[in-house]
Amino acid sequence: MTEWESVSAQHARVPAHSRRRRGGPKESAAFQCALKRVEGALLEQRATEGWSDIEYQLRLSLFDITYHHFFGRTWKSSRRPLHSVPRQPTRVVFNETVYFHTSLNHPSITAVVEVVAIAKKQDGISQELSCGFGIIHLFNSKSEPTNLATKDRGLKLYHGTPRALLHPLFQDPVEKNKYMTVIENSHLQYTIRPHQPLETIFHLFPENLLVSGSQKIPGLLSARGDTNDCFLKPRLMKSVTCYLDKLSIHLYPSLEKFEEELLELLNNDRLLKANSMPDGTTVAIQERRLHIGVHNGLRFVQAPQVAVLAPEAEVLRGRSASFLGKQSSSSRASRVGQALVLRSRIHLTEMVRHPAFAIFFQLEYVFCAAGGANEKALSGTSLSKAAYMHSVRWAAWSPFLGSASSEVVVPLRGGTQPNPSHVLVYKTPPNSVSSGEVRQSESGTIQFHVSTDSEEHLVTSADLLSKDREDSEKPPTPSLSSASSPRTMASSQGPGLSLSQLSACPQRRDEPALRRSAGSPRPAPRRAPRSARTEPPRGSSPAGITHLEADLSHGSAGPDAGASDQLRELPFMPVQAPIAAVGVQAGSFAPTRASLARLHASGFPEILDCNKEPVEVVDPTDPVNFSPQLEEADVLQSNEIILQFLAFSRVLQNGVEVMWPKTVFFTFQFYRFPPVTTPRLQLVDTDNEKAARSAASPRVLVQISKDGTLSSGSPGLQLKYMVDPAFLKPGEQHWFICYLADHSLQIDIWDGDSLLLVGSAAVKLKHLLRQGRTAVRSHHELEVAATEYEQDVPVVGGDVLRHGTVRPVGVYVVVKGRLHLCLANVGHLGEERPRKPRSLPPSRSRVVPSRDSASGFPGGSLFSSGTGAGRTVSRAQRLADVDGELAALLRSRLREVSAAPQPAPREAAAVRRRKTERMALVRQREAQEEPGGGRKLRVAGSREQRLQHSRDLQIIDAYRERIKAESISDMLRQAITTTHTVYAVLGTAEFFEFALKNPYNVQHTVTIEIDHPELSVISDTREWRHFKELTKTVTPVEEDMFHLHDDLRPQVYLRPKETVHIPFKYQTFSADPAVMMQQGPAGLTVGEDSAASSPWKSGATLTKHIKVSFQVSGGKPIAILQVKVETQPHVVDQTFRFYHPELTFLKKAIRLPPWHTLPGAPAGMPAGEPEMYVRCSDPNVICETKHMGPGEPQDVFLKVAGGPSPQIKKFFVAIYTDAWLAAPIQIWQFYLHSLQRVDVSCIVGQLTRLSLVLRGTQAIRKVKAYTSHPHELKVDPEGVFVLPPNGVQDLYLGVRPQKAGSRFIYLNLVDVEYHQLVSSWLVCVSCRQPLLSKAFEITLPAGGGKGSNKRITYTNPYPSRRLYFLHTNRPDLLQFKEDAFEVGGGEVYTIGLRFAPSRNAGEEEILIHINDHEDKNEETFCVKVIYQ
Repeated sequence: MTEWESVSAQHARVPAHSRRRRGGPKESAAFQCALKRVEGALLEQRATEGWSDIEYQLRLSLFDITYHHFFGRTWKSSRRPLHSVPRQPTRVVFNETVYFHTSLNHPSITAVVEVVAIAKKQDGISQELSCGFGIIHLFNSKSEPTNLATKDRGLKLYHGTPRALLHPLFQDPVEKNKYMTVIENSHLQYTIRPHQPLETIFHLFPENLLVSGSQKIPGLLSARGDTNDCFLKPRLMKSVTCYLDKLSIHLYPSLEKFEEELLELLNNDRLLKANSMPDGTTVAIQERRLHIGVHNGLRFVQAPQVAVLAPEAEVLRGRSASFLGKQSSSSRASRVGQALVLRSRIHLTEMVRHPAFAIFFQLEYVFCAAGGANEKALSGTSLSKAAYMHSVRWAAWSPFLGSASSEVVVPLRGGTQPNPSHVLVYKTPPNSVSSGEVRQSESGTIQFHVSTDSEEHLVTSADLLSKDREDSEKPPTPSLSSASSPRTMASSQGPGLSLSQLSACPQRRDEPALRRSAGSPRPAPRRAPRSARTEPPRGSSPAGITHLEADLSHGSAGPDAGASDQLRELPFMPVQAPIAAVGVQAGSFAPTRASLARLHASGFPEILDCNKEPVEVVDPTDPVNFSPQLEEADVLQSNEIILQFLAFSRVLQNGVEVMWPKTVFFTFQFYRFPPVTTPRLQLVDTDNEKAARSAASPRVLVQISKDGTLSSGSPGLQLKYMVDPAFLKPGEQHWFICYLADHSLQIDIWDGDSLLLVGSAAVKLKHLLRQGRTAVRSHHELEVAATEYEQDVPVVGGDVLRHGTVRPVGVYVVVKGRLHLCLANVGHLGEERPRKPRSLPPSRSRVVPSRDSASGFPGGSLFSSGTGAGRTVSRAQRLADVDGELAALLRSRLREVSAAPQPAPREAAAVRRRKTERMALVRQREAQEEPGGGRKLRVAGSREQRLQHSRDLQIIDAYRERIKAESISDMLRQAITTTHTVYAVLGTAEFFEFALKNPYNVQHTVTIEIDHPELSVISDTREWRHFKELTKTVTPVEEDMFHLHDDLRPQVYLRPKETVHIPFKYQTFSADPAVMMQQGPAGLTVGEDSAASSPWKSGATLTKHIKVSFQVSGGKPIAILQVKVETQPHVVDQTFRFYHPELTFLKKAIRLPPWHTLPGAPAGMPAGEPEMYVRCSDPNVICETKHMGPGEPQDVFLKVAGGPSPQIKKFFVAIYTDAWLAAPIQIWQFYLHSLQRVDVSCIVGQLTRLSLVLRGTQAIRKVKAYTSHPHELKVDPEGVFVLPPNGVQDLYLGVRPQKAGSRFIYLNLVDVEYHQLVSSWLVCVSCRQPLLSKAFEITLPAGGGKGSNKRITYTNPYPSRRLYFLHTNRPDLLQFKEDAFEVGGGEVYTIGLRFAPSRNAGEEEILIHINDHEDKNEETFCVKVIYQ
């Protein structure tokens, strides 16, 4: 066995699955996998089982999860002993690196690692036992190579052997398979990453072959230095050029008899396949080809060249005997005319002086058979032959084995033995008693003269011409191969091309197809780099043999071309610190007994259960034991959710009691009900003056009547939601229960007068779970918090361009008050569902059957909109009542004498009858008064009526002829139309399959046309399989089922009478405002009726119709699917509000919370934190998320264009954890308030004045200005004033900040009569610290007390008498004896100070501002107070 044969046998590989090889050429990805060590209990288990002399080995194989198929060749590591170190886990160290490359870039392509224990028995026989296996994913969900080289990864190991992956119950993904059991406390330490240096040896190294760094590859030099890894930086051996001349092939017993026997066998095989008698058609040889290439035992170094051979007798008859004139061998002289000769020289530039390199020859015949009389598929051209090819013989010869002879004779091979082309080869003569030499000659021989570039001395003109042809790019020549052939079709040389190669022969149905390149790939240049010498694809063509034209253009630039002109992107650094997405914390406190007593005495309405008994009160601090089975088994399936808004209280802000709002209102959204905006509620004191002076004392909420007075009814606001089986979809009961268990209700509290947001509160809904009880109720005291944004140091000028100079925006949460809320859930018995079909719930079946039109058309009206199931009854209708255009043309009085008048109201019918009788009496009297006039009138009227009837009949006849074809076509379309209803929710993908059947007896390619972009066909098999797992659909999945047409319309191939399931997905991201107004709670102005309305009764604005047409060639439909989409409201998990200057872009980064804390997130994700995806309902909003790496948090980035003030932009963002965006785990609602921007630059403690221009509207308005920070921003006029229509008026502002930095203050101008927002401003305050004149320090006791009185002196630096004002930044800690004082020139004044006590120990810096009569800062003192 030669070296080449040995290498070929040692590296035999299992090909990939046949469906994986259907696609075109793909770029191969190179990998480097380092297997370091195995640790864990599985090693200790083998050691304790009594085994001795145990060694361990790793085995690595490639596996296709989709097709349950192992491919490539299993790599085995060297055997390693067990290392046991005290106080350390048991381990086996391997430290071996594996290299491979593959073009199957699909997420289901994995590498399977098996840990094998090998022990020697007493008889010396080794026993191997699998200890476990693991799965390494080579590509992510985007089909990108996995790069885990940043740090070592621990691979989980499973019990059993990799053969478990072949079990039919095994499903993808592996991590979710219940049959896969993880070995506890055991793992394999490894790294895997792309290895680009491997691309330089792709021409020597076949794909899907796993090799270690120390393995020798023919054509590759050994590694340099101490390392033994030749793949780390591979180096190629020097190539030489070989020349083959005087090539001839001799077949046994002679060429004529060999070909005669071959043709006879092929003809018999053709008749056997066609199951027919001899019809006079014969099989003829059209062409003889020889494939010549260099093979290194692993693969072809370059694409084999294709040359055309000619019988020696034909060459002699053509006066081309120059080839024979050069022969001197007596053996050739005796066999003149019985050989196949090559009339040109072969250049092989890729040869390497290595014993494993061999020259490969493959003899191939092209056959033609004339078409029979019954053939239908033959074209009408003059070419009436179908061409197909067969490999006849092959040979391999290693030129550098010490042979000194330049004349080479190599025996040919045939039969079933493996060959590098992986094709079936014609049989060899049967074995006889002859010797080996005789048997070799019986198979045939190939003879040629070989020389290298160093041995060339004489170059003829013919050789120069041949060399010139070799240096140019040669057209590729197709070749015959089986479906599993991995070799190439391109040819870099094609000498002696025949005319038949430039023509196309139609393919016969009963002959094998001729293989050729599917596209028009460009052949590689002769001197192309070896990394570019990849194998082009194979394909089939029904047109026969075609030689592609040579591509004379230069090779395209590599991926690095022009790389120096590209800017390198730096790591993304957000300008702003991300905002936490947790929003308002859903934390509630149990009200104190004093608060409960005051609230109970206020007279709030009592909540009773279905038995008219008081509802049990639940403590909100008690844990909730949630059992879904207990909730679903409850007899009381109807849930009456009650929300009672009871009272509201304010808290101190920096120790200062803030102003109470007079009225408030609330906005929120419960479940998938529409958003709610409550009416304004008045805040009323509950106790005497002492309680009213307490800041913590709540004020009761009282409804306001239409006249502005307080309502005389019960205090508070009570809202009810009825969630019963008639409201919920089938299967939605479980979703609603999980919503109550996991979600929180976010409530926004607004000032009813200023229309400013007071804050937001959140309450957990888990206390609404009844858990088998009749009813539950809980009282909550919720913190109302507001989010404020501040910036420490503004960035101006060129600081933005410097790295690290941008200070992040600070986000501060300030508690503004507390909301007293009562939640209750009262159970009721479920009402019976309406019996009307339109109110029935939709079918949850995911498979939509098509209408079978083979039974014929059932009949019906041509003008009916649809046909019902069962018996069809049609009633004749007048054409004038069907078509309004026709009714306008008709002039007859047929409508008056019609036997079936249109139904009309009673009043209209009585008026019409009275007018008709009156007109008849008038005509009768006129006929009586005129002698003979009555008869004339009747005759004239009758003639006119006949003329009108005749004209109308002509019009009707023309109308019927015009609409006949269209009506019949519509009726036929109805017979093949199937209607399916989809109940869609924002962001959720609705998956279903349509059973499409081919009604014809011939195959068809069906094109699918959809008239709406939100409905699409799922063409990706991975996405299809993902949705089938989610919906538990058991229909089959087909790989590469669809072909995308040029206009991206999917096409599917159907066999006769075949039925396939077409997967569809409907998903919308557009929020329809009409959907949110569909249903509201009871207790508001919409009334009780709307709350009880059925969600299935959708209006015209909520329903859309999508038509899907399945068309064959010519645009003829074979089935029509009518998808009716009923849009349903969605759940809002969180609400964000941003205030931003008008006509500018808002850019925000929102940090996602840990994924496992999100409601609805899957539990037990094995691969760590999943990647999150976002989609926005507004296409004009840029919304994206970026994964910063393993262990790093994820942020959502928003870029929103703001509108003019006071516009509010609303949109939704859906967050997903799966790449196919099946169902969002969270839906966020965003409000962007666009405000007019005002920039103010000021000093702490100093009053800064400015004015705003107010422009009146078309009507006179009574307005008032409100501010979010009344202690820092004053307005003038302060009260209500009149804004004249179309007038201009100034509003004066005074800003006195209490601390340095940048902050936002909101200013609203509100119409006090209609409570409408007239205008709104965003005051951006940039404040700096004043210069300190003096500093003091004082120590005070902490923990309460009476405080302390101190004095400081101030000297008037001016010669005249001056008036000064005193201010401080901490009015809660420091009070002045006098807020203003007057002192003469040069005199000293003593300022009295009183420091309030502090309950906490620490330090505080208090500023004392001394301002002049214009309120400008003269001096500032700093007092450092130490509380001990």
